[in-house]
Amino acid sequence: MPALFVIQGRNHGARYDLAAQPGASTIGRESGNVIQLDDNEISRRHAEIRRVGEAFVIGDLKSSNGTFVNDRRVERAELAGGDRIRIGRTVMIFAANKADEEAAAAVDIVAAASPADGSRIVRTLRDDDSISLAAPEAAQGRWLSRARSNVQVMYRTALAVSHTLDIDELLGRVLELVFEWVAADRGCIMLRDPDSGELRVKSRRDRSDGGGGSLVISRTILDYVLDNGEGVLTSDAQDDDRFASGNSVVRTGVREAICVPMQGRYGTVGVIYVDTTTPLAETIELGGRRFSDEHLKLMIAIGHQAALAVEDTTYYSGMVQAERLAAVGQTVATLSHHIKNILQGIRGGSYLVDTGLDNDDLAMLRKGWDIVRRNQDKISSLVMDMLSFGKEREPDLAPADLATVVGESVETVLQRAAEAGIAIRWEPPQDLPELMFDAEGIGRAVLNVVTNALDAVEGRAAPEVVITAGTDAAAGIARVTVTDNGPGMAPETLTSAFDPFVSTKGARGTGLGLAVSRKILREHGGDVRATSEPGHGATFVLEFPLRQPAPGEAS
Repeated sequence: MPALFVIQGRNHGARYDLAAQPGASTIGRESGNVIQLDDNEISRRHAEIRRVGEAFVIGDLKSSNGTFVNDRRVERAELAGGDRIRIGRTVMIFAANKADEEAAAAVDIVAAASPADGSRIVRTLRDDDSISLAAPEAAQGRWLSRARSNVQVMYRTALAVSHTLDIDELLGRVLELVFEWVAADRGCIMLRDPDSGELRVKSRRDRSDGGGGSLVISRTILDYVLDNGEGVLTSDAQDDDRFASGNSVVRTGVREAICVPMQGRYGTVGVIYVDTTTPLAETIELGGRRFSDEHLKLMIAIGHQAALAVEDTTYYSGMVQAERLAAVGQTVATLSHHIKNILQGIRGGSYLVDTGLDNDDLAMLRKGWDIVRRNQDKISSLVMDMLSFGKEREPDLAPADLATVVGESVETVLQRAAEAGIAIRWEPPQDLPELMFDAEGIGRAVLNVVTNALDAVEGRAAPEVVITAGTDAAAGIARVTVTDNGPGMAPETLTSAFDPFVSTKGARGTGLGLAVSRKILREHGGDVRATSEPGHGATFVLEFPLRQPAPGEAS
């Protein structure tokens, strides 16, 4: 039997059967999941594993930290026996058959305090504590001390540039690290404007509290760094022959300065500049220069890392923007097509209304108005779906009767069902307790699923939709089930049934109804599950946590 084995994490040793689960097996940290994992680095509903034909497919549910199969991040992937699935700090092995189970059983991450673990922890080190690497012990040489210090600086820089996608925050953190390591009085990072190529100050830092005044930087130094792609260390810069052609260094009064290029993959994106204006007498008292060749080398390396991070962030921002524009374009195209069809229906109904008025034909007038009314209902439903899908909201929990809410949704479609000859089987349960949920949201979710079921059975022989509602005290959930005897769905269609703007109804559907229903249920901490086989109809199950009002909250 296909199964998952947890080989690393707090649920170490657990086994989860997959074949026994109808529909998708959701994975996450909340109790409503089929596979609940005790791991605070995974999302409430992190991923799902669904059977597609004879295969099992894992899909990420827009989790925060991603889903990995064999150390490769995936959105959707077909699983093979022995695949390693990593979610947060939890590692699982997928076993497709008995041989895979035996192989999985041979893989074990030794649990804490296990007698099989002969290893001994002799030293622990947090990221924050690693600064101690820069402090030499008495027996260590100066070279080893400098090497450790340099490794520490580069390590902290790598952490800083990998933990943010905000350029301003990134550059501020880089300057902060530079000031911890270099005894500079002032510093700034300048980036090249992508259009003009001119340098623009993006981050500034002063060591003294009284900083913030004008920071005058030598154009001679900047030009040299940009033109040659080399870092510059100046000390008493007016005596440096390389800068004899200009007098801007002298005019600034800078005694020591370091300026390095931010050299990325595709060119120089900017510069990092630091300087000090320590008086000569104080420098002699301190024993020499503040800046050294070692500082210059390390700042060049820091500049390179910062440049790569800037390029990556810029690329990522551009990619996100492109994806956002593509999504907007897809949304506009889909909705425009659907609205066009609705308007055509209204135009046709309006024509019949006008004809009926001109000819005093009451039957034609009613027929035309009925067409207009139905299309008005479609517009109203479309707008409500767009609002529900596009807006994040917390459900407005209040005491409500689930049977009444479902009954109102059924009443909304009774006329349409009668006109199409569709039988709706709905017997309101008499023993449902009053529950806490967002009546408007759950009502809309149920209505969307029921409407979807009506669309599926329309035009078939003996069309029927069966609706039930109830609670499962043992599982702690309230449940609404909608079953139809329509054509059913193929596995690949079922997998994408809840994706926005995916519809099997052609011009009749927007592809928002099921996506909105799932969003509403997940806002409640629940979900919508679907099971179906071609030729055997479909069943949709809407579940949310069973919450009963406190004594003072009852309506």
